[in-house]
Amino acid sequence: MTPSPSSTVGRRPPVDPRIRQRRASVQRSRGRRRLHWIVAALVVVVLAVGAVALLHTPWFRVRVVTVTGSHPHTPTAAIIAASGLDGHPPLVDVPTGATAAKVAALPFIASAQVRRHWPDGVAIAVTERVPTVTMSGPGPVWSVLDSQGRTLETVPSRPPGLVLLVVHAATGPVLPAAVGATLAPTGAAGLAVCRTLPPAFAAQVLSVTVAGDGTVSLALNSGITVLLGTGDDLPAKYEDVAAIIAHADLRGATTIDVTVPQSPTVSG
Repeated sequence: MTPSPSSTVGRRPPVDPRIRQRRASVQRSRGRRRLHWIVAALVVVVLAVGAVALLHTPWFRVRVVTVTGSHPHTPTAAIIAASGLDGHPPLVDVPTGATAAKVAALPFIASAQVRRHWPDGVAIAVTERVPTVTMSGPGPVWSVLDSQGRTLETVPSRPPGLVLLVVHAATGPVLPAAVGATLAPTGAAGLAVCRTLPPAFAAQVLSVTVAGDGTVSLALNSGITVLLGTGDDLPAKYEDVAAIIAHADLRGATTIDVTVPQSPTVSG
C-alpha cells in the first residue's frame, strides 16, 4: 500500500550513520580545541600571576642604588632619599621617569637619569647646576643662583668668586626666588649678561645691575661703570669694552658707555 503524501510531511530523510559519526567527531574535536584554549589561557594567567608575585619578593627589591656624575653640592644620601628608593621598593614598580623627576627637583641637580639593573639595582646619573651669580636676600642671607636664575642655596655671607646680580623693577628691588625656584623675568637681561661675559674682562666684573627700565650696567674692580644699555648686540658691545680696556688711557675715567655699538664713549 502506497503511503499517502500527508503521512510523509515533516519527516526527515534518514541520516547515513557515517555522516552522523563524522558530525559527532567534528563536535568532539571542537570541544577538545576549546578545552585546549581554556587550559592554555589559564596557564598563561597562572604564570603571569606567579611572575608578578615573584617580582614582588625580597629577591627583586631595590637593594643597591648607585649614583654617578659629579655632584659636590648634593650628598649621595640626599639624592637617594629624594628618589624614594631608600624604602627598597620592588624593582618592577620603580617608575624611572618619575624617579628622575624627583631627583631633578633638588636645587642643585640639573638633570637625572634612572635605569634599572636586574635583579636588585638602580643606577642614577646626575649633573649639577653651576653657581654663577649671587644676590642679596631674602632677608639677611645671600642667595646663590645658576645662569638661568634658579636659586641653588642661601648662605649667611656673600660667597667669594661670584658676580653680584642686582635687579630693579619699576616698583623697587627684585629679590631672588626661594631655593629651587627661578628669578622673576625682570632679571632675564642681567642673567643673559652674566652667562655671556667674555674672558677678556669677565674677571674684572664685580656686579651686574639691571635698572628699572631694563638697561644693564657693569661695575668693574677698577671703579669704572660700563653702561651696556639693553641686552641687544651684546657681542659687539663686549668687543667695544674689551678694546677700550686694552688700549685706552682710563686714568680718571668713571664710565664707559657702549649702549650704541661701535660708538663707545668714555667719560670721567
